[in-house]
Amino acid sequence: MNVVNPATGKQVKTYEDDDITDAKAALETASAAFDSWRTRPLRERELLLANVAEILRENSQKYAELMAQEMGKPITQAKAEIEKCEWVCNHYAEHADTYLEDEYHPSPAGSTVKTSYEPLGVVLAVMPWNFPFWQVFRFAAPYLTAGNVGILKHASNVPGCAVVIEEIFREAGYPEGVFQSLLLPSSYIDELLADDRVKAATLTGSGPAGRAIASTAGEHLKKTVLELGGSGPFVVLADADLDNAAETGAWARNQNGGQSCIAAKRFIVHEDVYDDFLPRLTDEFESLTIGDPMKEDTDIGSQARHDLMEELHQQVTESIDAGATLHLGGEPLDRDGAFYPPTILTDIPEGCPADTEELFGPVAAIYRVSNEDDAIKKANDTEFGLGASIWTEDREHGTQLSRQIDAGCVYVNQLVKSDPRVPFGGINDSGYGRELSEIGIQEFVNKKTVWVE
Repeated sequence: MNVVNPATGKQVKTYEDDDITDAKAALETASAAFDSWRTRPLRERELLLANVAEILRENSQKYAELMAQEMGKPITQAKAEIEKCEWVCNHYAEHADTYLEDEYHPSPAGSTVKTSYEPLGVVLAVMPWNFPFWQVFRFAAPYLTAGNVGILKHASNVPGCAVVIEEIFREAGYPEGVFQSLLLPSSYIDELLADDRVKAATLTGSGPAGRAIASTAGEHLKKTVLELGGSGPFVVLADADLDNAAETGAWARNQNGGQSCIAAKRFIVHEDVYDDFLPRLTDEFESLTIGDPMKEDTDIGSQARHDLMEELHQQVTESIDAGATLHLGGEPLDRDGAFYPPTILTDIPEGCPADTEELFGPVAAIYRVSNEDDAIKKANDTEFGLGASIWTEDREHGTQLSRQIDAGCVYVNQLVKSDPRVPFGGINDSGYGRELSEIGIQEFVNKKTVWVE
């Protein structure tokens, strides 16, 4: 696997691919490790996870620089990602025993009935490049602490991150085989998932990849959790705080170079405030600094790969050709690397890419609607259902409207985000299952009923 720095276009490192023989050997090691790991006291597993958090904290700069080099993430955002990984580790180190505590049920006199939470075994994780540390730790922290063992198949453009993450778990004291990274082509995923030693799988990625995983897993009756794409609506109502909505909305669309499933992608604005909101949002977009991901003052680095930038630009071009108005940006920057500017499209015609597809980059589609009913209708006019954001000064009314949004999570007066304390996931073409919190750690366990007479 060749690592090409997307900010410079230059190759920086090469990693040797694993093959199916390596993968089978890793599965054998993982299966052997599970036999002893599952019986290790939960408190010991929690303490090891706390060790991981400490290693992340001590090496945050080094890991952040690796992300910036491999996929163009601005260094300040990369360090924030490491801090979030540290947080999720500390969260489960503190709360896993509560989340997995036996639950007792009413039963006849003289009997005891409970549900115990027992690990399944080897979990295959197929993870994306856009948050190369967070996506991995979001599954590894809860699932390993529950007693499972993990096999990571990471994205091919972040092999260094995959290798380092395995090293972190080993340095923290995890036994051999509890967490392994495989530098495998995607073509091997089906064969791995079909292997009897793999008991479950989780994927964060595209819709086609999710369907492929779900199909193979279904054929073999294996549990899956899928977090797929999104086209998150950002609904601005007539009574919204426009300055706050514009400032937060610009960041919600452009952080991580706009390469986020939960980014605000469709801005649905009430006509009473549209003409006031758009200039505010435009000013916020224009204030963002595009530049070298290694520099502390950079807000937007390069896109993760040149081909992904070209695909994004094609979607923008096709939307304009269909009748959308280019309000800001819209052309790759004339510099080395895959740099695309913050872009705003207005007058979005129905059926164009900006209307129906996920634009995975710093491009916002702006809609004008005449009333709240139309705003909700437009928010739900998508095959996706990951996250949504509603902006209104009436918090109670925002809460009521949240029930009408078809999404896995709705934030009122806040951008959509994942948080270790609350469940995260989507519906419809954005996937199924939940990660994080108590619900997340219980996704890959056997909820076993134990009746003692």
